Amino acid sequence: MIGSVTLKNYGPIRSLFWEHMGQMNLVLGTNGQGKTFLLKALYTATRTLEEYKRGNDNRNVSDILADKLYWTFQVDRLGELVTKGEADPLSFKMNVDNREFAYRFGKDTTKQISILENAVAPRANNSIFIPAKEVLSLHQIILKSREQDKVFGFDDTYYDLARAIRQMPQRGKNYKAFSESRKKLENLLGGKVEFVEGNGRWQFKAHNQRYSIGATSEGIKKISILDTLLSNRYLDNKSIVFIDEPESALHPTAISSFLDIVAELSKCGIQFFFATHSYFVVKKLYLLALETGQSVPVISADGDGWNINDLQDGLPENPIIDESVRLYEREVELSLK
Repeated sequence: MIGSVTLKNYGPIRSLFWEHMGQMNLVLGTNGQGKTFLLKALYTATRTLEEYKRGNDNRNVSDILADKLYWTFQVDRLGELVTKGEADPLSFKMNVDNREFAYRFGKDTTKQISILENAVAPRANNSIFIPAKEVLSLHQIILKSREQDKVFGFDDTYYDLARAIRQMPQRGKNYKAFSESRKKLENLLGGKVEFVEGNGRWQFKAHNQRYSIGATSEGIKKISILDTLLSNRYLDNKSIVFIDEPESALHPTAISSFLDIVAELSKCGIQFFFATHSYFVVKKLYLLALETGQSVPVISADGDGWNINDLQDGLPENPIIDESVRLYEREVELSLK
């Protein structure tokens, strides 16, 4: 499990230190403050540890990381990731199971990371990044853009996810919590999404009726991704899942049910990271923290700085939460006139 992370001069993030992470972790902030950047920084490091020494991949850890950063952030030179106007290099440090993975490079770096220290053993598990946009209807386009055209467009979070969901479902005994979560996901969907080998497309099956994926709602497609990753065993009880804007394309009832399922999966070992600017997501996670007694660490952007809190201790001060409270107070004020 990821225990802590330190970033300096990493894109929009000038300085960040976050420790005491839990099974469910929340990154909170308005647009452009670095929420997704933080998730991608954690994801690229985690995926580097998973690809290192896996199968016949003979690349060293530095080359894997450089390639992952290049295709995830889609920059011509890695040095472009260094915070604009800063003379000091970009630095990243992550603690995984009390072992450290760290690297740094300057603004003149092209594609070679010369300073990297790694004491973390290669991971046999799989992490995944679920972006705000769904990928099922774009599945073939994403794969083609990378595997054939080799052009920027869909970054590695999309490409990795497109490959992961393409793996076929596996039969046999699964984790009990996973099986129960899949049932809840299918009830939430009102059916299930399946890949049709014959035409290479996804479709939604409900009540013995089949619908093309293009005619299926965005919310169904998004939720079905998690169901697919549980079905094909891509995820296990030591996986790490990054979800950018879980509220995207989902109505409030679906968000609440989806996060209930996520909370159950976190109890069996999966570590989750969310990035959001939705008060509804924050409030739901806050209630889950109170109901389950589970720690939900939250880091929230505050100008150029970051504040660390835990939802067990209450809702943190943040512009998103403050605005929600302001609107409620204004509603009360108007109703009393």
